[in-house]
Amino acid sequence: MVSGFVLFNGLVYPSFKPLVKAEAMVVVGDRVVYVGDETRALRIADALGLEKVDLKGRVAMPGFIDAHAHLDSIGINLATLDLRGIDSIEELKSRLREYVKSVKTRWVMGRGWDQELFRERRWPSRFDIDEVVSDRPVMLVRVCGHAAVLNTRAMELTGLLNAVDRDVIRDERGDATGIIVERALDRVEEVIRDSYTVNDYRDFMINAMKYAASLGVTTMGFVSVDLRSLQSLIMIERELGKLPIRVRAYLNPFDHGIDVIELLRQLGIKAGFGSQYLKINGIKIIADGSLGARTAWLSKPYSDDPGNSGKPNYGFDELMGIARRSDEAGLQLAIHGIGDRMIETILEAYGKVSNAPYLRHRIEHASVLREDLIRRIRELGIVLAVQPHFIISDWWVVNRVGADRARYVYPFKTLIDNGIMLGFSTDAPVEPLNPWETVYAAVTRGCYEGIELCKYTGNERVSVVDVLHYYTYGSAYLLREENEFGKLEPGYLADFIIIDKDPLSVGDKELRNIKVLETYTGGQKVYIRESH
Repeated sequence: MVSGFVLFNGLVYPSFKPLVKAEAMVVVGDRVVYVGDETRALRIADALGLEKVDLKGRVAMPGFIDAHAHLDSIGINLATLDLRGIDSIEELKSRLREYVKSVKTRWVMGRGWDQELFRERRWPSRFDIDEVVSDRPVMLVRVCGHAAVLNTRAMELTGLLNAVDRDVIRDERGDATGIIVERALDRVEEVIRDSYTVNDYRDFMINAMKYAASLGVTTMGFVSVDLRSLQSLIMIERELGKLPIRVRAYLNPFDHGIDVIELLRQLGIKAGFGSQYLKINGIKIIADGSLGARTAWLSKPYSDDPGNSGKPNYGFDELMGIARRSDEAGLQLAIHGIGDRMIETILEAYGKVSNAPYLRHRIEHASVLREDLIRRIRELGIVLAVQPHFIISDWWVVNRVGADRARYVYPFKTLIDNGIMLGFSTDAPVEPLNPWETVYAAVTRGCYEGIELCKYTGNERVSVVDVLHYYTYGSAYLLREENEFGKLEPGYLADFIIIDKDPLSVGDKELRNIKVLETYTGGQKVYIRESH
């Protein structure tokens, strides 16, 4: 008996560019075999003895492909204190006070605060946290993931209280404030992650993948992957036979003293190694910081901090060495670059490696893009993983970079018009994993929320069709699998979602309210909405 089904009595979008509409879709095994006329699809189903699934007027489309997210952090974040949207340090302390009553872990973790929202108009300090928790280490990560506040106990345990380190922020007296950024934060996160067992990671990963599926994400580019996370995913796949969603891993270049690039080279592992559900694609490098923490490397100083232009996390020779070794090993590079000076440096490095077009080396975020950088990106054939929801979260960005540079910030329409391939993504848990929030942000550009950037860059709004194209096929292209998924054409993997509304028919304000009713990977249902 042939395994498969036909979807009928609804609307199917096989692709968005070109925009194609169909009445029905036939799936056999894990692949799409026919998309088109309903009568013909039902005849195929009868001939093959396939199940008939009535869409009841609903919509099927390719599953979302999140080109850049942190699967492990999503899982951990689901089990930590959510501080998004709080408007004061007092509220932060109140939330923390309630949270510690129930949490029993050694480290107390939270994420999502943004000092730009605080009524106190200042950053939180270790003394604020000490008022609530002093006997256990606490780390509360800023929404961007590039800064955090620790209490005194955490600063003592990690040796940062008296450390001479530029990433440990000190006040005018030279005392540590509890704020840490970039590499100091990386070291603390490593300490915390070392306290988790492989089984802890297994639970984090499974919960994160199920959560992604519930939001319609069928494939994820998992960036900044450590070896323990990779081990956990391998263990889950062996245990379950396959993962709930497809995962494409971009590993850290170094992990607990291990040179990961050299390890992969010696094993002969190149981009695309693995199974249909889990593959190693390449190496992720975090080359600068964030605009929120004023650590992204700009070509001119921050408008609201004239003595500061941010900084690179690597010298050019060090960055070039990692890039060249990755390229020669056949590994795709995904380099985090937010400031325009950093992006310029990344492009200089990409111009010196041999396999950039073939391996489709990427820039992650690409937040501040001068016109000359856009031309160079096009010349080199570099692809970009971008996060439209930053437009709404970074509501303060015009103040950071000034009105003159505002036109350079998140210029998605200009990039599309220049023929540059984009993959849309969320950087979750930095931004919400829900793809419809990202779609909404790209289409509306924060204009309904009064985001100041909209005043300067309203021309950079992206059409719904373009957003859905770059969130499906575009992201698949970044992952180098645009012939496998990202569309629902014959021969493609049957990775799709069923949604309650037609995104091309609703108003732009309604986009964020679209609900995912069912999610399928490889023709297998991995999520169904309870009330559906």
